[in-house]
Amino acid sequence: MCLAIPARITSIDGNDAEADVGGVRRKIGIMLTPQVKVGDYVLLHTGYSIGIVNATEAEETLALFRELAEVSEIR
Repeated sequence: MCLAIPARITSIDGNDAEADVGGVRRKIGIMLTPQVKVGDYVLLHTGYSIGIVNATEAEETLALFRELAEVSEIR
């Protein structure tokens, strides 16, 4: 099973970009999504952007991840 997480693009330099992943900045590859723009949300898997998602979907997914983390801490 694979997991991709939403990340917001903060800067672009050729085939690389910087993305915000839950408050952490990471350098990622955007070769598979060359049309991505600063401010877009992408699905991040193993350091590469594999798709572009709309902001609403990305925020909902991130909220679910935060909720899951909170529940995991309680147990």
